[in-house]
Amino acid sequence: MSQKSKVNITKITAKSRPQATAAADPTKPKTQTQPKTQTKPTETQTKVTKAQAKQQAKLAKTKAKANTPEKPLKQVFILARPFVALGRYLRNSWRELRQVRWPNRKATWKMTLAVLVYCAIFIVFIMLLDALFTFIFDLLLKTNA
Repeated sequence: MSQKSKVNITKITAKSRPQATAAADPTKPKTQTQPKTQTKPTETQTKVTKAQAKQQAKLAKTKAKANTPEKPLKQVFILARPFVALGRYLRNSWRELRQVRWPNRKATWKMTLAVLVYCAIFIVFIMLLDALFTFIFDLLLKTNA
């Protein structure tokens, strides 16, 4: 068998669930269980597993980098220390930015619309409060004058 045909898929399908319950049932003898059949993975399942494998490899790589201890600052000239610290800050910021899961176009529009709706509601609330306080202060000033 070649390497490509040895793809392990851990997705539970509807066919495998009755087998699992039959195997777990102590009243039925083990000879009645159906043998597991290996089916060839579909193209979408293969793409999903490749993407998952790539993501797991990337995660393992970032964990390995995270486990390495931070190098202490060497004794450098006192005027160079701020630049070394700035370089370390920029490097760590870039590492964090690479780990960010950026939203797609649809999610971005949903969040933008949510912000605009929230702002509109807040504007109406502030305008109502302003009108209420203006009315109250006008009443107080007219009664005192």
